[in-house]
Amino acid sequence: MTLSLRPIAEAEWSGWMTVEEEAFGAPILPHRAELYLGVTEFDRSLGVFDGDLLVGCTAVCSFTMTVPGGPIPVGGVTAVGVLPSHRRRGVLSSLMTRQLSDLHERGEAVAALYASEAAIYGRYGYGRAADSLVFRIPTAKAAFTRHAPVDPGLRLRIVRPAEARATFEKIHDSALDERPGLYARTSGRWDSVLSDHEADQGGAGPLRAVVVEDDHGARGYALFRIRPSWTEDDVFDGELRLKELFGLDPAAYALLWRHLLDRDLVSHVTAQNRPSDDPLIHLLAEPRMLHARWLDELWIRVVDVERALPARRYSAPVDVVIDVEDDVCPWNARRWRLTADTSAARCVPCDDPADLAMPVSVLGAAYLGGRPLAALLAAGVVRESRAGALRELSTAMSWDAAPWGGTIF
Repeated sequence: MTLSLRPIAEAEWSGWMTVEEEAFGAPILPHRAELYLGVTEFDRSLGVFDGDLLVGCTAVCSFTMTVPGGPIPVGGVTAVGVLPSHRRRGVLSSLMTRQLSDLHERGEAVAALYASEAAIYGRYGYGRAADSLVFRIPTAKAAFTRHAPVDPGLRLRIVRPAEARATFEKIHDSALDERPGLYARTSGRWDSVLSDHEADQGGAGPLRAVVVEDDHGARGYALFRIRPSWTEDDVFDGELRLKELFGLDPAAYALLWRHLLDRDLVSHVTAQNRPSDDPLIHLLAEPRMLHARWLDELWIRVVDVERALPARRYSAPVDVVIDVEDDVCPWNARRWRLTADTSAARCVPCDDPADLAMPVSVLGAAYLGGRPLAALLAAGVVRESRAGALRELSTAMSWDAAPWGGTIF
């Protein structure tokens, strides 16, 4: 039967849920489906149909995301799935190609996603732009270095998450400009972050929160759960599971972590998604006690080279001709001259000899400023025709702080 592709209607939501459950192999509980429905943009949600049967889907969330230099519109790609019965028929390729074309037509020069499998999205031009760390910290060995900042004017306040939502929103909004990859949260996103259904708790009890503040207002917050436990010898063995933590200055940040690590009856603190340059690395006297694991986080796709590269700022002057290889978005596949200083940038098509040749995924990997390019040259992914051109581009695209999206969408 012939397959067709089109945006889905809200009346087709149950079919969408079926595809998601089958593709990811897990049930979507009713309260999660309701939260998901609240952030779905149906005009940006594509489905592939086999007759009347929905067999594949993908969606885009309209985000404002921080990139080096400030916020830009970004298409947040999510809910990519194909029924197992319809794999190897080109369903995914048709969805991803159409989606990128739609993004281009809407004028969104950059797309972002979290990958369920890292091997999938490089085929469609996405590059690994951000990394995250997973911590498992034994509280008995979590002393801070003597250089940890202390502000005697700060104090902690235990709050109910649902009642302190406005405080969380204000702090999160204040943190956005500091880190590429963070995106502004809609009301629906906050509903999801603060959801406290029994199924969200995972055996770790209700969502808890603490705010750090001074006389001028809140300076940070942490959201977490605690799973109480005792050993056979009746020794406490509780686990504190950090959901998120934002501190607007070093002393507030340090005080929040100190509070979490000092909670009574907790033997270890786990954090599933922390930035790769998390300051906690430098606060612990023994950083090996982080027991850190390294994972990929945000993946970025440069949808429109001509608009995306001037939309961000650069850390150093650069003047290079880049031969971009792009099999999915043909409007990108040519040579481009990027000229920039620390205040402005310009990217125009040209016929000059290329200094560098690279797949478009490399530009995506470097776009948020956290991916040095030398290793990609050593791996043969990038080819350099003018000596020093890669270092020039890599230096210009670098940025502090390290990119990090913080919350899977």
